[in-house]
Amino acid sequence: MRNLCAIIPAAGKGTRLGLDRPKILAPISEEHTIWSILRGKLLPLADHIQVVLSPGAVAVFEQTLQLDPECERISIVVQPEPTGMGSAIFQGQEFWKDFDDLLIVWGDQVNLSERTLRDTVALHRRYEGPHCTMPVVKLLTPYVQYDFDDHGKLSGIRQTREGDQVDTHGWSDAGTFCLSVKGLHAPWRDYCENTPTGTTTAEINFLPFLTYLSRTGWDFHRIEIADAGEARGVNTPEDLDFAKRRNY
Repeated sequence: MRNLCAIIPAAGKGTRLGLDRPKILAPISEEHTIWSILRGKLLPLADHIQVVLSPGAVAVFEQTLQLDPECERISIVVQPEPTGMGSAIFQGQEFWKDFDDLLIVWGDQVNLSERTLRDTVALHRRYEGPHCTMPVVKLLTPYVQYDFDDHGKLSGIRQTREGDQVDTHGWSDAGTFCLSVKGLHAPWRDYCENTPTGTTTAEINFLPFLTYLSRTGWDFHRIEIADAGEARGVNTPEDLDFAKRRNY
């Protein structure tokens, strides 16, 4: 059985939500936070969970881990500067480089269903060689749009935050990506050395790296999900209210 490390990039500070704590610790109910819900969905699937935090979030998150009976299967890595999701994910590569697969889940994707996560991992394990498996959903004017050619190959990703124009109806992601580890380091190094930073964010973004992988021979497999609510992250107070109603 292939072993899997789940990575949660969660360096968000929660200021847009009016929180005094890291966003991943935003309360969803009296007993649960975004973290506790993600943890519960990922532990049955992953051999280990790595959480990527900003320096200021480490102390409060460590307090949470001290009470966790599964703390040995959970680790923290620090992203010193907010330089993008890509750097967050690869911050801990010395740890996860010996795993077979990575399951990347954005730190605010609390609405993902257990079934979607389970099906993503199961489909990913059906294939060998360098490949990525991801849930996709059709959205109206998506914030991020994925373009696929007639053969299902990923041909491009458009990001509105970088000034790209998107269609009125297109494929988007659910903040979840399962990738093979073998052969991942070298493409990331080459991508960082040869790719300009984002037009608006000035970051070396992770999502265009997926297009880079596709163009260099990686296969992409999709799971289509019908419930657009699964793709909704927590970025605003309205998003947080939605997550509370949906989960409890």
